[in-house]
Amino acid sequence: MGILLMTVVFPICAVTFWIFGGKWFELRKAEADANVRMTAESAAQYAAKSERLEQRVATLERILTDRSTGLSEEIENLRDKPLN
Repeated sequence: MGILLMTVVFPICAVTFWIFGGKWFELRKAEADANVRMTAESAAQYAAKSERLEQRVATLERILTDRSTGLSEEIENLRDKPLN
């Protein structure tokens, strides 16, 4: 009875683990791919925001260091300009 049990149960267990293990790995890979896409999108958003902030800081630095007479006109133009 023990040998019969081993010759029937072990192959059934092995095939079951092989099938479900493969599905589990596919699921984990799909989750990892989704995580990579979300991370890439977040990085792109942060990069765009950082670029806009750098442009604004550069404009402020130019305004602060510029001693020209057109400074007030440039400030007014910036007020009229949308932020994004």
